[in-house]
Amino acid sequence: MKSFNYTIKDALGIHARPAGMIVMETKAFTSAITLSANGKSADLRRLMALMALGVKQGTEVTVTAEGPDEDAAIVKMEEFFKANL
Repeated sequence: MKSFNYTIKDALGIHARPAGMIVMETKAFTSAITLSANGKSADLRRLMALMALGVKQGTEVTVTAEGPDEDAAIVKMEEFFKANL
């Protein structure tokens, strides 16, 4: 299992557009990828579950990948978060 922590910098937090982009990014991997914030977690392949977390600017999140391609998945997710959120 691999993970990283990230503090959301986007003024709107994780809203519909970046959430949809996150879901698209996860489709390339077979590993289970989850995001935890505010004591809750969601599968990053499920748009509505991700949106339901209500992640706002300044929230620290933890992204975890577990599976056969977890190394590549966590690198890609960390790059995505730094570039878009």
